[in-house]
Amino acid sequence: MSVTEYSREVPSGLTVHAAGHRTNYYDNGEGPPLVLLHGSGPGVSAYSNWHSVTPLLASNFRTIAPDIAGYGLTEFRADGHYDIKLWAAHLLAVLDALEVDRAVLVGNSFGGALAIATAVFAPERVAGLVLLGTPAGEFPMTPGLRSGWYYEPSPENMRAILREFPFDPGIVTDEMVAARYALSARPGAQEAFRRLVPEPSGADGGTVRGAGAGFLAKVAAPTLIVHGREDRVVPLEAGLFAGRHIPGADMHVFGRCGHWVQLERPEAFARQVTLFAGGLG
Repeated sequence: MSVTEYSREVPSGLTVHAAGHRTNYYDNGEGPPLVLLHGSGPGVSAYSNWHSVTPLLASNFRTIAPDIAGYGLTEFRADGHYDIKLWAAHLLAVLDALEVDRAVLVGNSFGGALAIATAVFAPERVAGLVLLGTPAGEFPMTPGLRSGWYYEPSPENMRAILREFPFDPGIVTDEMVAARYALSARPGAQEAFRRLVPEPSGADGGTVRGAGAGFLAKVAAPTLIVHGREDRVVPLEAGLFAGRHIPGADMHVFGRCGHWVQLERPEAFARQVTLFAGGLG
């Protein structure tokens, strides 16, 4: 099936070629650039992570939300070797193609890990970081993370996975399920996803290893960490770990909030980002 066959559920954006990948991205607003980096999981995309909060940010910033290489409507290459270096190179190539010299990177979960790596590998390109529910340090594999690897595409299974993520599962709408399911059901999509992330290990899923203290200490950019107090996917302790080890980090914890701060608390999240990014000069 072609990308356009999914456009009713997941509208396609603009296209740019970056690091050998035909890349889908959304570009809205004017002003200092914010690059919005989505998380991981079956059927994930920039659209599903960011479309509802983009209007709140695009009134003050140019918001650029790419589908990361191998995800969403961006090309997955069967011969590709996907790791953090490839994803960082792809992100930098997207910025080059769009003539963005420096930007604030706003990363949700896996997108936050990519933002951290980019800030270390190419500090001259990163004006600041906003990290949402980002893995850092080590913590036990959670059911929400584990479920994605074993997911078999169906609307019912997708709804069950998505309800693991927010504090109030009522925010999981039929539209959200349809958008994520449409991408996850493409032929080969789940097999591709399993190549992008490691398989959980052991009966309990093993240990998740995010950026360690030494790597986080290399982040020179000003950083705002936001985390849901009730995040069951990436626990609050991971955010606290990052906050202790990134030299220029401040932190805001959202109560009655799970893994999707930008979806669960969009107005308050947009205010925090606007205050932070607007103050960087």
